[in-house]
Amino acid sequence: HISQLEAALGGGALFIRSPHGLSPTDLAGALIPHALTMEASVAAMVRSASGADGEIAGTVRLSASQIIGVEVLPPILARIGAAHPGITFELVATNETSDLLRRDADIAVRMVRPAQGALVAQKAGDIQLAMYAHKDYLARRGRPDTIDALTDHAIVGFDRQTAGIDALQNIGMPLTRQMFSFRTDNDLAQLAAIRAGFGIGICQTSLARPDPNLVRLFPEEMSFALETWITMHEDLRGNRRMRLVFDRLVADITAYAKASLGLH
Repeated sequence: HISQLEAALGGGALFIRSPHGLSPTDLAGALIPHALTMEASVAAMVRSASGADGEIAGTVRLSASQIIGVEVLPPILARIGAAHPGITFELVATNETSDLLRRDADIAVRMVRPAQGALVAQKAGDIQLAMYAHKDYLARRGRPDTIDALTDHAIVGFDRQTAGIDALQNIGMPLTRQMFSFRTDNDLAQLAAIRAGFGIGICQTSLARPDPNLVRLFPEEMSFALETWITMHEDLRGNRRMRLVFDRLVADITAYAKASLGLH
């Protein structure tokens, strides 16, 4: 197929062949912007065709953060699926932002306000995060009386994600990477470490509050919230399937966010 494409483009080499594989030539690099434009056009065509479908059946591809995708969305999607068994779901659980314009996903749950144009976005509230530890850990190591006392404890935190560390420092938590006894940029692994009693860490209050083994620390000093937005491409607004899922996500995640703030 590569040889056919090169011939169709006039015979210029797109790749240098070697025993180690293919390396793109300067010509290939120059064609990348045009290829991306073609990809976006095809995605728009698919969206338009999908938007014309009035049936509440078919596939909805979702993108959400690791925590939301694994801990929050499954029961919501189960309820939607029970009411509309013709809908199937694809879920991408990642902290990377999916490009809805290129159809990486149909609907995204994002923790930042979307900046791209041609998107429909609705805020679903603010999800509160706080600091927790397992009661067995506190029985073993004692409960810190002050934030400064955290230096004597096992802290669950980030590895290479400096933005997460900066966010903690901005709310008055004097934490550095070197202070973390358990380092990972995977939010699910952090939550699992807290639940296992490894040490003290940060998680969403709606996930911790129902667990009698998790104890909240520094409720007055340490609390912050993440904006949460439900987003989809504007071309999908006329699709009944997409609109139904979008509206249910807004309603259910808004309720989840209110619960995290202690509002019901």
